[in-house]
Amino acid sequence: MRLKSLLTAFIAVATLAWPAAAQDCVGRNLFDDMAPERLAQLRAATDAVPHHKGLFWRAGKGDSHVLLLGTYHFADPRHERTMARFGPEIDRAAALLVEAGPAEEAKLAEAMAADPTLVVDTTGPTLPERLGEADWQALSAALEDRGLPALIASKLRPWYVAVMLGISPCMKRMVEARGDAGGLDHLLIARAEAADVPVRALEPWDTVFTLFRDMTPKEEEDMIRAAMPAAAYADDYATTLSDSYFAGDSWLIWEFGRFDAYENSGLGRDEVDRQMRLAQEKLMDQRNESWIQPIEQAAADAARQGKGVVAGFGALHLPGRHGVLQLLQDRGWTISPVTVEGIGDGG
Repeated sequence: MRLKSLLTAFIAVATLAWPAAAQDCVGRNLFDDMAPERLAQLRAATDAVPHHKGLFWRAGKGDSHVLLLGTYHFADPRHERTMARFGPEIDRAAALLVEAGPAEEAKLAEAMAADPTLVVDTTGPTLPERLGEADWQALSAALEDRGLPALIASKLRPWYVAVMLGISPCMKRMVEARGDAGGLDHLLIARAEAADVPVRALEPWDTVFTLFRDMTPKEEEDMIRAAMPAAAYADDYATTLSDSYFAGDSWLIWEFGRFDAYENSGLGRDEVDRQMRLAQEKLMDQRNESWIQPIEQAAADAARQGKGVVAGFGALHLPGRHGVLQLLQDRGWTISPVTVEGIGDGG
């Protein structure tokens, strides 16, 4: 799998972002069945977060200009509206900045093919030994649905198990059949390459392998347990997440995952909150902070050419007190939303 797909899937596992609800995969929107008081709780938690609503933004500071596009990493026909709106701006940009470009994705694929121990633990205790019989039986059944036999799954590294749980079985079959997730990130890259606009990565190709390096065994095990509730209804969950993305409700997804884990993970409320903080730090906050310098540098270089840059990355990196938008604003950038008809308004 490609770096963006791996990261996106794990974010979904931790209920931090969204896998695809492609037109081939049919599920129901879980918000439609949610009790009004629970939905009100989610929205109240979301409303306190800076820049929680919206997918597309402009940032300016002096002569430097950045168009920031919050992306969704899997295929959806609604991406056509986004590309129609912003494709010409990519054509004129000095550079397109993404989480990982084609070169980084190729390095990742080569590394995983050459070294299976990146995702398989050949020396430590197996997952059945770590999780116990009941949790292992539930986990192995979920992984079987995703094409992973129990014997193989038992030796996978916990972060990769979380990745697989975050992908609905339907989506996994669709991606395997088509050979490409076809998300907005890839559409942006294809447009830039067609216009001879340089594509630059915001982080190294091996980021996915370094995110979880310092986790304790218990943190790894609880990461899997926190992932299990959504795995049981993955197609419905995927539909809910994609619908929320196109409605521009990025942070609502985060809070949905938190409350889902409160009720269904078997972990205490304090432990769920700790897992959420840990996931936010590793998957978003630390990465967001590392992206600011290359974004600012690229924008400054482009300004000397009389141009701007476009930056496209997972939409959940935009909001929050440690989100890219707030980090830029804290450094003196002026932030303003950009609208696209039918996107971010429930369409």
